[in-house]
Amino acid sequence: MKIHEIQVRVRYAETDQMAVVYHGNYAQYFEMGRVEWLRNLGVSYKWMEENGIMLPLVSLSMNYKKPARYDDLLTIRTIFKSQHSVKIEFDYEVYNEANELLTIGNSILVFVDVKTGRPVLPPDYLKKLLQED
Repeated sequence: MKIHEIQVRVRYAETDQMAVVYHGNYAQYFEMGRVEWLRNLGVSYKWMEENGIMLPLVSLSMNYKKPARYDDLLTIRTIFKSQHSVKIEFDYEVYNEANELLTIGNSILVFVDVKTGRPVLPPDYLKKLLQED
């Protein structure tokens, strides 16, 4: 299982009137986690797109356990779950500084050819990285 963690400080603009992180911001936190997960493997999203592969999101789910609040230092744990055919799946866990689990999530993305917009199998270089432990 490939796991990568990043830390994010909650900005005031990411909170709602109750001083709680607005639910829509978790999608951005998860994206930040995926981008850095991939970069940690030695590949950037930008480089992949420049080389003909996009990864659009096709499914996103979240379950909120406890609120995150302004100025909290969050740990976003991105967990590679699986890669089958043209899809790649990730789980996410968000923790606060007290190591309390705040939110869990899951996303599925599809490998797409930039030129045709059609789903494609992942490139060989990425398949190889995903198989390594």
